[in-house]
Amino acid sequence: MRKVYIIALNDAGQRLDKFLQKALPSLPLSKLYQAIRQKDVRLNGSRCRQGDRLSAGDEVRVFLPEAFFEISGPDFLSAPPELEVVYEDVNLLLINKPQGLLVHEGESRSPDTLILRILHYLYLGGKWDPEKEQSFTPALCHRIDRNTGGIVIAAKTFEALRIMTEKIRLREITKRYLCVVHGSPAKKEGTLTGYLLKDGVTKKVRVYNKPVPGARTALTRYRVLGEKGGKSLIEAELLTGRTHQIRAQLAAAGHPILGDAKYGDSRENAGLDNRQALCAYYVGFDFKSPAGSLDYLTGRCFSIDAPFSNDFPVYSS
Repeated sequence: MRKVYIIALNDAGQRLDKFLQKALPSLPLSKLYQAIRQKDVRLNGSRCRQGDRLSAGDEVRVFLPEAFFEISGPDFLSAPPELEVVYEDVNLLLINKPQGLLVHEGESRSPDTLILRILHYLYLGGKWDPEKEQSFTPALCHRIDRNTGGIVIAAKTFEALRIMTEKIRLREITKRYLCVVHGSPAKKEGTLTGYLLKDGVTKKVRVYNKPVPGARTALTRYRVLGEKGGKSLIEAELLTGRTHQIRAQLAAAGHPILGDAKYGDSRENAGLDNRQALCAYYVGFDFKSPAGSLDYLTGRCFSIDAPFSNDFPVYSS
């Protein structure tokens, strides 16, 4: 069977093999590379290589058995489409993720995740149609933990995803969190510096005071906003983006987050059911270099109210 793909803007810029992996999810990788080698894949009528970059208007012809072109029904329809939208335009979607919701299904194979809800929402609104898209699927630009609530950025186009991924790598996106911790830090503001090493078995991060093999530098800026009843309300800003960074570093500093079952005290967290007091409440687009089609976001910021922040008397500025 022959199938012809005309490359649209959302598919432009990708490598040929990456495009075909998404367009033909049932095709084994070994079979894909074999098809390219044996000229069963043609780019603009000519022989091609797996690393060739695609441009808008390119024609990709694939000659394979019909079974490889069969695509199963969309699984996102099993997830509820309701979302709390913080901001939306033609390129991006900022969502307030509920606490307890996974961002991706991962090993759990959960039928309800943030990305599946986003796909269902966009599909019902006529903003994305998987039958018309050949390979691109709206995607999250970053993640937050299951038991952390707050703002998550999703890209609705391939170009937006590429730009946002680069801006996050360049640290031109400001992400701030609000959290409640046990105790009162002696210094009311500062920067936590450590070296984080993740245990592949326990999935827990250990914080070291000096470099160790495999550990990654972690920097978290913080300031105490208020105190009450032996607990403190803290604003934390990620200067690096490491797994469990805020949770692990605050715990290592002697101030674990309230309700954090992994890094906190089980006795102090009794009855909280993993409802950790951590919320990604602020995102700022602090672009210092050109952002292409996202330049209009330069200098803009978005925030939400953390569900626990009003319980604390906040210090005056």
